[in-house]
Amino acid sequence: MKRLDGKTALVTGGTSGIGFGTAKRLQEEGAVVYITGRTQGRVDAAVERLAGSARGIAADATDREAMQAVVEAIEAERGTLDILFANAGAAWYGTIAEISEEDIDKGLALDLKGTIFTIQAALPLIPDGGAIVVNTSITQDMGLPTFGVYAAAKSGLRSLVRTLTNELRDRRIRVNAVSPGVILTEVFEKDMGPEAGAAYVERVVNEIPAGRIGLPEDIGNAVVYLASVEASFVNGAELTVDGGQTQLYAGRN
Repeated sequence: MKRLDGKTALVTGGTSGIGFGTAKRLQEEGAVVYITGRTQGRVDAAVERLAGSARGIAADATDREAMQAVVEAIEAERGTLDILFANAGAAWYGTIAEISEEDIDKGLALDLKGTIFTIQAALPLIPDGGAIVVNTSITQDMGLPTFGVYAAAKSGLRSLVRTLTNELRDRRIRVNAVSPGVILTEVFEKDMGPEAGAAYVERVVNEIPAGRIGLPEDIGNAVVYLASVEASFVNGAELTVDGGQTQLYAGRN
């Protein structure tokens, strides 16, 4: 028997990268998985790649009504939502002198507000004892230059996880965070470019005790654990999946 047999899961931002890798792992463990993405074409392509029982719905996580429609569609087809992976987000770069108002609005809207909208929409459909996993980031603890808006939004999500753990205690809904390190995704490769990306990977691997860069499936494995009965006594926690990178970083400060 698979760990998530009979469960229904929603992964926002599930068309590529961490979201897609996690959706794949949830599905492999027996869950019926719904994914969202901003465009129908990307959603359809991802669902085709996942095959099996995967479903896809085009929706912008920053649109409260769109996320409500996603949940209503899941309710009509499945009647319940056992697992939510609030993953949709994007990184925005710039030093404090460079950050524009548009950068702030976009960054906080997608990474923070969108997650709140998603959880608000999903909560009525999540049964008592369900599981919510929020995607944070190791950048919130590292003070990396140019990551100010992104790290601030992710720090806000870490705080939100603690608050929700308390607010949802009567329903025994577990709320945890997964904090990815450097993960090789399509966006990573696109942002860096092939040559710069390869040079960066070579450098950063030396900072990772595991000796390699992370893969989307590594985050998927963590989410499967946090969503499963094996983590029934894990609540309000943040599971860092970075190959040990931040442990070395912390030791230097």
